[in-house]
Amino acid sequence: MELCLTRERERERERERERERKKTITFAFILHRSRSPMAEIELKTAPADFRFPTTNQTRHCFTRYIEFHKCVNAKGDDSGECEKFAKYYRSLCPGEWIDKWNEQRENGNFPGPL
Repeated sequence: MELCLTRERERERERERERERKKTITFAFILHRSRSPMAEIELKTAPADFRFPTTNQTRHCFTRYIEFHKCVNAKGDDSGECEKFAKYYRSLCPGEWIDKWNEQRENGNFPGPL
């Protein structure tokens, strides 16, 4: 029973993170569209990774997603150590893929090792 509650909390936190990410993107877009003077915004993406030397970043995206969820499973939802992996996969992966993978994880048919 407790395992189910833990998984449900993890799913809810992931959904909340995605909602916050989408709000941030929408807010940045609205600021840009308004053409008003913008405060300096620092944009970052995942650092270069020698495992993915080509321009196709599909595998890089998938690997970072898996690394994040492995970290959360090992260290817990409240661990700040996993946030860097979350930032990496969110900057690399299209939102549709993340939604699909989250749904697959919830249904228990995610194709990767978690």
